[in-house]
Amino acid sequence: MRTRIPKSYGLPSSAPVPTSGARILAVDDDDRNLTAICEVLGDTGEIVCAKSGEEALRWLLKEEFAVILLDVLMPGMDGYETAALIRQREQSRRTPIIFLTAINKEQAHMLRGYDAGAVDFVFKPFDPFILRSKVRVFVDLFDKTQEIQRRAAAEQNLLQAALDANAEKLEAERSLRRSEQRQEAILRSLPICFHARSATPPYAAHFVSAAAERLTGFPTERFTSDPEFGLSRVHPEDLPAVKQALVSTLERGSYATEFRWLCADDTYRVFLDEGVIARDSESGEPELYGTLTDITERRQLEERLMHSQRLDAIGKLTGGLAHDFNNLLAAILSGLGLIGRRAKLGDDATRILEMTRRSATQGADLVNRMLAFSRRQQLRPAAVSIDALADTLKGLIAPVLGGLIEFEWSADTEVWAPHADAAQLELAVMNLIFNARDAMPSGGKILVKARNEVVEKDTDDISAGDYVVIAVSDSGSGIPPEILSKVIEPFFTTKSVGKGTGLGLSTVYGFARQSRGMLKLDSVVDQGTSAELWLPRSEEPVPSGPSAEDVQDLLETDGARSLSILLVDDSANLRELTARSLSDRGFSVTTAGGGVEALAIIESDPHKFDVIVTDFAMPAVTGLDVVRFARKLRSDCPAIIITGYADAAAVDGRPEDVPLLVKPFSETELIQRIVAAGKSEA
Repeated sequence: MRTRIPKSYGLPSSAPVPTSGARILAVDDDDRNLTAICEVLGDTGEIVCAKSGEEALRWLLKEEFAVILLDVLMPGMDGYETAALIRQREQSRRTPIIFLTAINKEQAHMLRGYDAGAVDFVFKPFDPFILRSKVRVFVDLFDKTQEIQRRAAAEQNLLQAALDANAEKLEAERSLRRSEQRQEAILRSLPICFHARSATPPYAAHFVSAAAERLTGFPTERFTSDPEFGLSRVHPEDLPAVKQALVSTLERGSYATEFRWLCADDTYRVFLDEGVIARDSESGEPELYGTLTDITERRQLEERLMHSQRLDAIGKLTGGLAHDFNNLLAAILSGLGLIGRRAKLGDDATRILEMTRRSATQGADLVNRMLAFSRRQQLRPAAVSIDALADTLKGLIAPVLGGLIEFEWSADTEVWAPHADAAQLELAVMNLIFNARDAMPSGGKILVKARNEVVEKDTDDISAGDYVVIAVSDSGSGIPPEILSKVIEPFFTTKSVGKGTGLGLSTVYGFARQSRGMLKLDSVVDQGTSAELWLPRSEEPVPSGPSAEDVQDLLETDGARSLSILLVDDSANLRELTARSLSDRGFSVTTAGGGVEALAIIESDPHKFDVIVTDFAMPAVTGLDVVRFARKLRSDCPAIIITGYADAAAVDGRPEDVPLLVKPFSETELIQRIVAAGKSEA
């Protein structure tokens, strides 16, 4: 086996014969370094050379390597970027990476290297013995791993062969021991109905096992005494396919068909009927021998799984889109705030500015609605006053329901306070009320009632505990049973084109599940629908109203205007707009375009900044890494993490004293957090 070195590199075309079959990928834009590596490691393994990160990635798509020697500084894609891409690919994410560097020996650069996926560093000019020793460790480990895998595969083949031989032996012994008494016991105990019937219409049953009564509710005599009975209770929509399957058995020799069958309790069960054709030993006439299996529960589970997978797929899509939308909306709102303060606008321009700001805010609300059914929106749960909720909804909804709709709100005495996000709860109840209104185009009555409920034990839908139930009932057209389970799916709507988005009930469903509750629907066609929103009882008192303190009051706080801030964000537009907004308010702001730059600034003077405001999602070094690094140098360093992700779990590991601010945020929210953090330091 020879070293692979393209001729265009000007390197030797031959190298010492390696002692191992392992491949070593050397990535360096300097031919001299590649030549030296080949000379030092030529007998260690097969050396594959690449002069750029792009070429290295192409090699990794084709080959498996024991170790990668990666130069840090290269034109185009540098070593850090190449390592990050290597770690993202499944086939190369576990391959050890040793960085080759001549200058980047500072702690911050080494930290970035390890964060990018390096397992070790070798500094140029490298000592041949050290390089050989470090590479030899990974080559030996690779060789041993390969040998273990080969032995495991061989042992598995031997074990499988032994199991196959043993299975054949057991099957032969079982066939010998089989008797008529044994067969009868199996027929009685298995949850499967065995049958034999004619191979020609009407496919009269000659024999049906005792399990038929357990599956269908009818005695076996009912099947054998009436030739038409079996097919007569197949669902009319499934009957043609069943008959076609039975007819084709004469040509194919076997059949398998699935159908709904009306049982003795007047409910349809789903059965799988499978069989083969054979000749009767006495008459010589063809017969069908088969099994009937009840697969109702299996099909129900499959439908629930498919439903859950559809919701999860849409949720992941909207969760990713929300991050980008929130970043854009945060930049737009910050820019509008700067224009409003700095520009001298006339009345018309001021109205246009306010309309634009309102549209951006509505965009943020739309993102939250999308996230509601994906269960990824950032909720702020607290105790909610039912009376306050009733007053708000009466003022907002009653005037727009129209003269044909009678609206009534009723609550039990001493109803508990639910633990939920107040704004999302209002939106959820409004959605339920508007759905009820749309179900009564000719008028009717909508009743909203709140009550307490206690769940004694856990169920599939809800955990045991105390709950507040807000029920919205109408006297409208109702929902057919066949689509009742589908109405909570995103974008499913029974309304005509242009009159519904299909996000209403899915929004309520997502909010309920994320709030550790549930949405329960009950409907009767032509009588009406009842939608119950179950929310957990709050253990805390209802909070008082918001403070009247405004931005100017906050800025007059002792020392507030003199706070020094380090603003870290990889989004240039949002970083610049936020920095200008804070500077206009009198803060001293230093910006960093990413986590790596922030680490260098903090390391130079850990006590320079009063508060660190950092974005969470950044390449190489995250905002959480920035906070942790700062607190290693200064344990009491105040910090705020901002994020465009709606799911707070995405910032897992955040210290309790580091607040999380979700984009898009208002200037007031940001200043409140900064002043609060500055006070905590003081």
